[in-house]
Amino acid sequence: MYDAPNLEKTVDQKEFKITADNVQVFYGDTHAIKDVSVQIEDNTVTAFIGPSGCGKSTFLRCLNRMNDTIDICRVEGNILLDGENIYDKKVDPVQLRAKVGMVFQKPNPFPKSIYDNIAYGPRIHGLTRNKADLDIIVEKSLRRGAIWDEVKDRLDQPGTGLSGGQQQRLCIARAIATEPEVLLMDEPCSALDPIATAQVEELIDELRQDYSVVIVTHSMQQAARVSQKTAFFHLGNLVEYGETSQIFTNPIDPRTESYITGRIG
Repeated sequence: MYDAPNLEKTVDQKEFKITADNVQVFYGDTHAIKDVSVQIEDNTVTAFIGPSGCGKSTFLRCLNRMNDTIDICRVEGNILLDGENIYDKKVDPVQLRAKVGMVFQKPNPFPKSIYDNIAYGPRIHGLTRNKADLDIIVEKSLRRGAIWDEVKDRLDQPGTGLSGGQQQRLCIARAIATEPEVLLMDEPCSALDPIATAQVEELIDELRQDYSVVIVTHSMQQAARVSQKTAFFHLGNLVEYGETSQIFTNPIDPRTESYITGRIG
């Protein structure tokens, strides 16, 4: 028998880059994420905001299965990337993380040359046939990471010798070297000074032309500056999700308003 509602849902899901449906996360007996459902658009910066310990980073790590690395962590519910469940047994987490790149709070360049930091991902995923291909990917990634002009004459020097802001842009360039479709960023500016923060924020705005970017930030000002959509988390719940301008100027839920105005958090 023809089942129209299911067909409609399938069509609807394909309009979104990521669709999370009734996601629960447990650390042992602790229920860290409760019934989170959200639809994340392509070519958009989506910000996750909320008080410390509210679950925003835990939920972010669900989107590329980083929580798989934590023994006591259990994830329930569905998370679809382009309509396919990333928690399906057939999905290889390593291949998934090539499609869903991640940038962490503290810049973490490999103890290798600047060139090898970028080349590492394309090499292990077999994205190049020869050194010339690799050279092209390294330059293209460093340009996209807005750091090429600063490092092009010292590609053989260690990535760890760069300044903090340069290291973070190197890590962003490394994340996009595998041609991901989604870029996750977990408080990418929290260890940076204001000038480096402004450079990374400008880069995030450019990257949304090519990627779906999801950023966890403790700074509401940063969320307001860089994102088009904002999700507010509180005590493991997704309280409110919508256009960033609406969340900050006319929130629907009183808990969101309390957080935005500084009464909780």
